[in-house]
Amino acid sequence: MTSHPHPHAETVRGAAFVALSAIAFGAMAIFGRYAYAGGADVLGLLIVRFAIAGGVLAFIAVRRGVVWPRGRAVWPIVGLGGIGYVGQSLSYFTALEHAQASLVALLLYLYPAFVTLLAAWWLGERLTKVKVAALVLCVAGSAVMVGGGHGDPLGIALALAAAVIYSLYIVIGARFTRGVDPLATSAIVCLSATAVLAALCVARTLAGAPPHLPDAPGGWAAALAIALISTVAALLCFFAGLQRLGAARTSMLSTLEPVVTVLLAAITLGEALTPLQWAGGASILIAVLWLVRTGGGAHDEAVALEVNQ
Repeated sequence: MTSHPHPHAETVRGAAFVALSAIAFGAMAIFGRYAYAGGADVLGLLIVRFAIAGGVLAFIAVRRGVVWPRGRAVWPIVGLGGIGYVGQSLSYFTALEHAQASLVALLLYLYPAFVTLLAAWWLGERLTKVKVAALVLCVAGSAVMVGGGHGDPLGIALALAAAVIYSLYIVIGARFTRGVDPLATSAIVCLSATAVLAALCVARTLAGAPPHLPDAPGGWAAALAIALISTVAALLCFFAGLQRLGAARTSMLSTLEPVVTVLLAAITLGEALTPLQWAGGASILIAVLWLVRTGGGAHDEAVALEVNQ
């Protein structure tokens, strides 16, 4: 007689997996700052991240006997990694050099609002009054965050660009990755990003400005933490939680991520948010939860695509 896990126990385990994923993703901005302090630049950090993460994810996928997409199904995923994910990551990690980690994290979390707008524009999803109100709250919250934050206009612009690129990645990816194992998708995306970043490294080296890898033990530790904790472990926990909770509840729990970044930035980097910024950040998170709760459609398909920053 086969025993089946109790539904409540599975829900608790699922919530724990998603919370661990959010903590791991949320710590990435902090690790990024330490990697920069250890001598890395953006390109050097990203090539380490994606080469290691892509190799580890591919190894795990092979060990698990994952079915890989073939033929025409592969190329859109390659494009997602080589163009979308590279563009989003370059924007996000460059923004960290020019603005507060907490500010960058909360501005990135505007992406569900952009997904809602893109779904209405491209996929014909209806913009209800509730969604419009949530979008207005997102815009108001981000305006308050930016107004009270520490960051030059370039950092703020790049953080917003990262959110826009990520929302495009999600909406486009939800269409082209349907039916593909998410672990295979993640491995292909990371390896495709590695190939493009390697080409950029070669081009920069030939131009006399080679990328900077970490030159101190602390920098390497932070870079490895981004690859193994904030990418591989975060993704595996995310998918494990998604299997147990479903898209809607996983989306809602994932909003822990920017909260973790804000708290860690305060503890480790000494970043302090003003009361006005706290209000703006809370407005963004409330609006995102509101959108997720009323979302469906693109959100339910897209949440399985979350490979994050």
